[in-house]
Amino acid sequence: MAQFDLIIRGGTIHDGTGAPPVLGDVAVKDGRIVAVGQVSGDADQVIDASGKIVTPGFVDVHTHFDGQVTWENRLSPSSGHGVTTVVMGNCGVGFAPCRPDQRDTLVKLMEGIEDIPEVVMVEGLPWNWETFPEYLDALDQRRLDIDIAAQIPHSALRVYVMGERAARKEPPTAEDLAAMRQLVAEGIRAGAFGVTTSRNVMHRTKAGDLAPSLYSDVDELCALAAGLNDADAGVFQIIPAPAEPAEVEFPILRQVAEKSGRPISFTLLDVPNQPGEGWRYHLAGLEQAARDGLTMRGQVAPRPVGMFFGLDLSLHHFSSHPSYKEIAHLPLAQRVAIMRDPAFKAKLLAEQPEDTNPTTLMLIAAFRGTYQWDDAPNYEPQRDDRVDARAEAAGLSLDEYAYDALLGHDGRAVFYLPAANYTEGNLKSVREMLGSPHTVMALADGGAHYGLICDASFPTYFLQRWVRDAAPDEQIDLADAIAELTGRTAALIGMTDRGRIAVGLKADLNVIDLDALKLHVPTIEYDLPAGGKRMHQKADGIVCTVVSGEVTYQGGVHTGALPGRLVRRGELAQAA
Repeated sequence: MAQFDLIIRGGTIHDGTGAPPVLGDVAVKDGRIVAVGQVSGDADQVIDASGKIVTPGFVDVHTHFDGQVTWENRLSPSSGHGVTTVVMGNCGVGFAPCRPDQRDTLVKLMEGIEDIPEVVMVEGLPWNWETFPEYLDALDQRRLDIDIAAQIPHSALRVYVMGERAARKEPPTAEDLAAMRQLVAEGIRAGAFGVTTSRNVMHRTKAGDLAPSLYSDVDELCALAAGLNDADAGVFQIIPAPAEPAEVEFPILRQVAEKSGRPISFTLLDVPNQPGEGWRYHLAGLEQAARDGLTMRGQVAPRPVGMFFGLDLSLHHFSSHPSYKEIAHLPLAQRVAIMRDPAFKAKLLAEQPEDTNPTTLMLIAAFRGTYQWDDAPNYEPQRDDRVDARAEAAGLSLDEYAYDALLGHDGRAVFYLPAANYTEGNLKSVREMLGSPHTVMALADGGAHYGLICDASFPTYFLQRWVRDAAPDEQIDLADAIAELTGRTAALIGMTDRGRIAVGLKADLNVIDLDALKLHVPTIEYDLPAGGKRMHQKADGIVCTVVSGEVTYQGGVHTGALPGRLVRRGELAQAA
């Protein structure tokens, strides 16, 4: 009988702490790491990692798999990028707690904010829960390719406590605040890892109604924070209002941190047209908070926070034109055929976009700043390649150029809009934010934005762009980069049993060929409930991924293993 279940031999081991790597082996038994270094003995399975790096499994603290995890066993696209643990329920949206008559409200919120089609959720969600502890119990029954952890979403909580008053401009009563506080503490004690909220006015239903959390004042946020304090556990995740000056927003974040006495993390972006350089103000605030003994972290995206447009995606230049709305339900091939009719083109070009949601109209107007992708991703395009610049060079109006361009590749042409984090066409602000000891790399949003954003590939991009391909003056050390994806994110959320390669810890591991890392252009697949579509983005170079000692992916192909489970706060092994 073999001494070990698995041995990964001869790899360059990065242990997730930022320490220099060592050449050696990692042995696994019963889902745990039992030896690191020069390991003798045999195993049921041996993986040759010569010339490769061996890392802990990546811990992604910002996802939205709250729905997908109830109907699907594979949490793609995140699980295809070395992620072995995801934390969901971010941005204040989710599906618990929820009374039966409130389900439609939460579905519409998730549809508008996270771009998950309503029909997909109606078909896929089993709704075998009402309270948040019952939601965790339902997740306990799931068998997955990676581990999941949940947070309590503020908008769902607000609707549960206040009913119809939650979506109106009504302040909560003292009884409402007390109930929210109590339910946060209850959820944390049941195993939630935190509570989340949003102050971003772009977070609306598809019809344009604001998310319930947007009607909250600071006293309500502090009530949620007090629930964390009552439970003496958990983290507070928040999206600040991006249009507000940082001088207004950061004191609110700090007040929440002080009230909760718990770690707080927030979305940190270089937002176009934000008054001043708000991200610098936030960084300075984080430094002061650390000096004052507060644990506050900015969640930073490693590339532009961008969106995709196309005829087969959620939005494009004409998606709110009346004539296009009449054919939007048709299969792509039929829409393309209709749009190639000169009479239809003339009719459509004579129209203006119409929509009740101002965010939708704003995004459609932003199409002028997109870049068309061909056979390779380009996250740092040059301004001369923008759609509006190409239209001008061709002597065409933006509408005329966009119409013809959208029909390229039989209607499958993809257009990328780098929005935040891309000041004057460079990533200098991103590098500075990533370099702070008070930030973590996050915001990949796996499980959401199926037809608009495809950022679950952040870990692959991070290693490719900032480690392997970066200029010497901006390069991030590989050991630090691995720690950023593993040990530091695990520590932020309070996961003590993973994120590092050490004896006794959970055997979540990756073997990676750094030289071969490569991202592909996202593809659209119709693989959701009710025939819903989403973007996938494949990667080369991830040799294999291991979850709880079982190989789940080899060469990007799922092995069929489903060792992933719900992780409850408080049930983690307290390994050193």
